[in-house]
Parts: sequence; C-alpha cells; structure tokens
Amino acid sequence: MAPVRLPADAELPLLRARVADLSDRALVVGDPGRAARVAERLDDVRQLTANREYHVYSGTHRGVPVTVASHGVGAAGAAVCFEELARGGVTRIIRSGTAGGIQPEVVDGAIVVATAAVRADGVSHQLVPTEFPAIATPELAVALKAAAAKTGLEVHSGIVLTGDMFYPSDVITGIDHRMWQRAGIVAVEMEASALFVIASLHGIEAGAVFAIDGNPLAAKDDAMDGYDPYREIVTRAVDGALDTALDVLIAD
Repeated sequence: MAPVRLPADAELPLLRARVADLSDRALVVGDPGRAARVAERLDDVRQLTANREYHVYSGTHRGVPVTVASHGVGAAGAAVCFEELARGGVTRIIRSGTAGGIQPEVVDGAIVVATAAVRADGVSHQLVPTEFPAIATPELAVALKAAAAKTGLEVHSGIVLTGDMFYPSDVITGIDHRMWQRAGIVAVEMEASALFVIASLHGIEAGAVFAIDGNPLAAKDDAMDGYDPYREIVTRAVDGALDTALDVLIAD
C-alpha cells in the first residue's frame, strides 16, 4: 500500500491542523510546554491547534517556514503525530527531546544525536516486522552532530534505545539496561524508533537529538528515586538540543 497523502484542504484528524497550514519541515517534541518554548524562537508564529497532547504551531526560522508539534509521552501516541504529519506532506521531521544516559560518560547536560534506535516500543512492530531497522536519515544525523558541537556542550552520537517503560517495575525485571549498555547503546528514550520507522515507510527524512537529564546506571539509582529533570544543567542541554534541531531543520 502506497503512503497516504492528504489534499491541502483536508484536516488532520487528531492534530486537527489543516494540511495547507503545515510546512514541509517539522520539529516535534513531547511536551506541549516545550512546543510553546520553540514557538517563542520563531518569527510570524501562530498556534494552529491544541487537541489532547498535540499542540501545533506554524512560523518561520531565519526566513524558512517550519511547523512545531508536540506528541506526548510514548511511541504509540507519538506515532499518531508522526503519521499525520507525513500524511500532511511534511518531508523532514526532527525530534528534540530528553533522554537518559546509558553509557557511563553520557551524563546530565550532554547532547546525544541518534543514528538509529532499538525497537523496544509497542507500536512499530504493528507497522512492519521486527527485522526492519529504525534508522535516522544519515545526512541529518551527521548535520545534527555538527550543529550540536557548536553549542559548546558535550556531544555523543550512536544508537538509542526506545522503550515504553519510564519508571522501573518492582514486579518484573523489564528492560535490561545493563545488557544494552554492554551492547553500546548510548541513551534511552521513548519515541525515536516509531519516528524512524514511520519516516522510512513514507520515504521522508527523520532525525533526533536529545538532552540528557540523568543516568540512573552511572548514579547507581536503578529505582530513579533521585530523578529530577528541572535543573539548570538540563535546561541548558534542552535549549542546546532545540537550537540544534531548528538549525538542521531549515538547512538545505
């Protein structure tokens, strides 16, 4: 089945935005509040919609039209956002979010650029078989790493782990983060694999850049009792990741 493309006068069912109001380039974030922060960086900005966790803005960055959309927490809901943007004619999607470090050196305040993602989410397996890889567009990954280096923050790149579980369970083991650490996974987050798979199926570009807001393995805090993303070091990394994403989003 060929990818669906909606006409310009159509309205996206859950994002509630008109196709004609979308740019061909979209920055996606989990938090609607963070989408509003991105909107403050834009010129000629207007909010298109606010439906459920999906808040959508339109504006320009350095003269280039861009769309900003929030997708909420977790791959299943985020996949709705990614799918509708692709159906609406968006051809480049970059996700900017937060992630937890897995490697010992990937700690609070760093930036991680994803080259690919482990598909431990619950939705991408219903779109395409497990053997299908979730890979960022290589040119975008290279550009994101170069742009992130200009922030002056510590930058890492590599494969990230996308999972549905945020807090660990005291009932079952869940994801073995130490096994993934031994496998070389750089960080863990919750939506990138769905983005990369959906982008591949639609034949569009996709990338992801993350601010690291903690590393439970390095902190020996498996229960995440000390998790606190509201610190200045994290805020700086979030701003750096957003600026990185916007710069690459508008690049030729």
